[in-house]
Amino acid sequence: MYIWPCAIVLAQYVWFYRWHLTGKTVLEIGAGVGLPGIVAAKCGAKVILSDRAVQPHCLENCRRSCRLNNLTEIPVIGITWGQISPELLLLPPVDIIFGSDVFYEPEDFEDVVMSVYFFLQKNSNTQFWTTYQERSTDWSLEALLYKWGLKCIHIPLESFDANEDNLEVSALLGGHTIYMMVITNQRPLQE
Repeated sequence: MYIWPCAIVLAQYVWFYRWHLTGKTVLEIGAGVGLPGIVAAKCGAKVILSDRAVQPHCLENCRRSCRLNNLTEIPVIGITWGQISPELLLLPPVDIIFGSDVFYEPEDFEDVVMSVYFFLQKNSNTQFWTTYQERSTDWSLEALLYKWGLKCIHIPLESFDANEDNLEVSALLGGHTIYMMVITNQRPLQE
């Protein structure tokens, strides 16, 4: 099991804002080993971990992390980005979505955003907390977010003690930069 640097940074953000999570429903997409979700569960959130439905070994990694952290009650489900599946439809409205390094392959970006958009339509107050490692300056998420009626706020890493000196992830980055964003609806839905 491997923990990506973006997961460490997002887990630090979760820990820094742990008071905000008590009693909230949190969905982690592309969870891998689920570090941010595990931290949120330990802080009192109701967590659902998810990863690609077509990769059962990823789902097993989530379950193994839950067992190792005595959190066997956390549901682990398969979700394929960009597809509205029965599993997706059956999920309760969520307050916060986590996604660490889900913007990895540019061909998946729109599918990730479409899946997040689906949850933001179920609950217009939902926030998507995401970290990503910039691998190329040839693309930008902002245009895609605008297309889907979403907005983002860039969160400086030093504002939650996640700068390189504090987390010791600089050696893992290979010269790349990690960014933290909170994504929400650009225009609240009419009730």
